[in-house]
Amino acid sequence: MKKEQDLTEETTAGQEPEEAAKAAESEAAAAQEAESASQPEQAEQPEIKQTRTEPDPAEQLAAEKDKYLRLYAEYDNYRKRTAKEKTETYSHATAAAVETLLPALDSFSLALEAACTDEAYKTGMEKIYTQLNEALKKLGVREMEALGTPFDPNFHHAIKQAADTEYEEGMVCQVFQKGYLIGDRVIRHAMVAVAQ
Repeated sequence: MKKEQDLTEETTAGQEPEEAAKAAESEAAAAQEAESASQPEQAEQPEIKQTRTEPDPAEQLAAEKDKYLRLYAEYDNYRKRTAKEKTETYSHATAAAVETLLPALDSFSLALEAACTDEAYKTGMEKIYTQLNEALKKLGVREMEALGTPFDPNFHHAIKQAADTEYEEGMVCQVFQKGYLIGDRVIRHAMVAVAQ
């Protein structure tokens, strides 16, 4: 820098003011060029304009369609789940109600087996028993077939073993209390005797 000032002073001493000003400007420009040449060139980066671009309509449509399909699938799963829960609740309520009626049905069955001389009384009892059975069938309740079938702890409750020549070993030879099902669900296990 000092050399430049000395040069400028030397040249300006013998020149006119206009020429001296032009010479000073050209020297300053030359010094600036030399300085910029000594520094490594930096790549000029283009100026990035941040503009807000509108999303592509096709992409926007695809995103909305995806959102719609997800909501539809979620709603469909919800509908299926609530229908299943409703069916299960109905089944549990029906089973509980039927379970409370089964002792009365057993009593009717025993009354029909008892000897009765009055035919009108016996006919009335049979009609009531038939109506009860029909009502239970409408609810999906069915009687278990236990006599003569192999013992299955999922359906039968063994209360004794009996020596019986009519049935093979492990077969149900006597039913003390009938068992009932709603669909495949056991409401009450059949109380049975198993042949030895």
